[in-house]
Amino acid sequence: MSRHNMMQGGLSFFVKPLENIVNLWYNRETKTIERTCQSLMKISTKGRYALRMLYDLALHQEEGYISLKDIADRQGISKKYLEQIVPLMNKTGLLRTNRGNKGGYMLSGKASEITVGDILRATEGSLAPVACLDFEPNECPRVSECSTLYVWEGLYKAVNEYLDGITIQDIIDHGISMSGDYCI
Repeated sequence: MSRHNMMQGGLSFFVKPLENIVNLWYNRETKTIERTCQSLMKISTKGRYALRMLYDLALHQEEGYISLKDIADRQGISKKYLEQIVPLMNKTGLLRTNRGNKGGYMLSGKASEITVGDILRATEGSLAPVACLDFEPNECPRVSECSTLYVWEGLYKAVNEYLDGITIQDIIDHGISMSGDYCI
């Protein structure tokens, strides 16, 4: 598969068959099979909705601070659900908040500087496909003898490069190119 097709289709061509793989190893001391790594990640509703929320804020940034009610109405997302996402976005510095009558939320930076990776790390935590890659240095007891570690490291690198290579502005621009609305 070409790099272009991979980028167009995301990583689903690779991840889908591997969704339920779990790394098992034989513990010589206890003579049991143990699980050392978790299954590959899936993006939660919280991650998907956070991306939609920040996308909406970018689309309406010229309006200033935007209420959660307006975002919820436009995106078809529960306002209560968005209220759970806001603290995560605030904690990582992706949002600016203004309280009061004309209060609401806006992006803390330019849409061209906020990546999908930034948003998903804020909501999902680690994007590592296996637990042993969650920490640096890798403390897995099998790290020195794990024949498959390079596979997971490669997937982790590909996921991060892909998601960090897409900004909110890229998503806006992609939507414009799909709809045929051109700005000169």
